[in-house]
Amino acid sequence: MAKKATAKKVEVAPQEYIEPIQVKEKSKPDWEIKDRVYLLQNHMRPLTYTMSSRHSKRASLLWFDPTRGEQRELRYATNQASPFVDEQKGETTLGHIMFYKGELKVKKENQNLQKLLSLYHPGLNKKYYEFNPVAIATDELEDLEVEVDAMVAAREMDIDQMEAILRVEIGSEVSQMKSKEIRRDTMAFAKENPSLFLALANDENVMLRNFAIQASEAGIIKLLDDQRTFVWASNDKKFMTVPFDEHPYSAMAAFFKTDEGLEIYKSIEKKFS
Repeated sequence: MAKKATAKKVEVAPQEYIEPIQVKEKSKPDWEIKDRVYLLQNHMRPLTYTMSSRHSKRASLLWFDPTRGEQRELRYATNQASPFVDEQKGETTLGHIMFYKGELKVKKENQNLQKLLSLYHPGLNKKYYEFNPVAIATDELEDLEVEVDAMVAAREMDIDQMEAILRVEIGSEVSQMKSKEIRRDTMAFAKENPSLFLALANDENVMLRNFAIQASEAGIIKLLDDQRTFVWASNDKKFMTVPFDEHPYSAMAAFFKTDEGLEIYKSIEKKFS
């Protein structure tokens, strides 16, 4: 009797277990249950102001739902949990959205109205906004930081740059000012309009523009009555034509950055010394 063939045993190396990577879904921002206050834009404070509370031909009250890809009709119904018409059931009791002296306070129990005003109403941040003391404090802090940066920059600035910046703000009047007056007005400008001040402080064209004006005031160069031609004051020889629709001295500042303009700049600089 023939013997049965014995199957060879094949050893398999143990496989290392790799735990699958779990991708966490982005969590939606939590909706905080709290009392909320809404204010009309531009500090408006009429005795009463009625906001649209339901969709109509006269006043559209729709919200585009990106998940559904469609417009959804809104309606404030005091006896419903949702501001969406397609989620409201049974009879509805319509409510009014009324601001008194520019303000509307909505208690935390009225979630329907809060969500309508805070999330979906088309008038949000156009006709009214939700009062947020934390956001206001953040904005005020950022404004204060910009103001401090501007004041520090102004304090450390040399008198020539101060004059250049002030000339943008007050014009040729700066030429008659003493150095202490220039410093005082520069510090005041930095405090009153810090963002514009910092923008001018970092704009090299401001210095070049001021240099051109100083050269004109010193009688080194001259801008002809046509406001388009710069000539040497000593011989009326033209060296630059202002492009159409450009400010003469702003055009001169840009011209100084060219190879030809750089030579003119150096020549003017020598005449100052």
